[in-house]
Amino acid sequence: MALIAGPTASGKSALSVALAQMAGDAVVVNADASQVYADLAILSARPSAEEMQGVAHRLFGHVDAAVAHNAARWADEARGVISRAHAAGKLPVLVGGTGLYLRTLLDGIAPVPEIDPQIREAVRALPLAEAHAALAGADPDAAARLNPADATRVARALEVVRATGRTLADWQQAREGGIADDIALTPLILLPPRDWLRARCDARLEQMFASGAVEEVEALLARGLDPDLPAMRAIGVPQIAAWLRGESTRDEALAQAQAATRQYAKRQFTWFRHQPPADWPRHAESLNIDSIKQLAIILRDGLLTG
Repeated sequence: MALIAGPTASGKSALSVALAQMAGDAVVVNADASQVYADLAILSARPSAEEMQGVAHRLFGHVDAAVAHNAARWADEARGVISRAHAAGKLPVLVGGTGLYLRTLLDGIAPVPEIDPQIREAVRALPLAEAHAALAGADPDAAARLNPADATRVARALEVVRATGRTLADWQQAREGGIADDIALTPLILLPPRDWLRARCDARLEQMFASGAVEEVEALLARGLDPDLPAMRAIGVPQIAAWLRGESTRDEALAQAQAATRQYAKRQFTWFRHQPPADWPRHAESLNIDSIKQLAIILRDGLLTG
């Protein structure tokens, strides 16, 4: 199986199609949390039919925006798609920028029990400083490891140890369901120059705003969905929604969406630089037609010799 990962706008989709065409009978499998949603074709930069160039694509746009999809559900779907591809003699080309999805699929998921709603509510109601102090008492290693300002991760670590009596790190040592040991993986991480990536992000948002992103958000808002759903929090949706409510101008909405995309790309860049195994190849150059072809050849040859 091939894996092409990296931050948004780094050229993953074009490279995955090039590899699939070069390899012959292949299936591109989405590993991007936003591209699963049917309602976010434009704002998630989901490949168009033209960009797919006749290559089979799976797990793109198959989830309704009213559903709160997650890494565990996606990993279960991906395992099925990959298994069926292998059984049919096809090459799965996994492509995406959601590190949690990739980690869950490859390494498995920690079998943390459902958290008691009362415990979760009590933890989430704590002021951040108090929650971090409580975590320092219950799980000192987690408190030292986590950024004290990271409210989501601090709360998660605290609620797990309070509800189960075991630390989150302890649970994570018992991960299950990963496929890394059962497959031959040929990975490549794209980490292009930051200036090039930022310019690509900005230009893509401008194109999105000009080619249907506003109408996409209007359709979502018309459904009256819970604003806390993942699809409603996808980059571009809150910014355009605020503009449509008269709370900002078009230019402000665009600038805010561009800034959010750049920040997201920066977080992805950092994650993919440090979190995957050190022996996974990192490509640090920008992509063009020629380099995409060259990288596809390298990946294809790696698959043949792996």
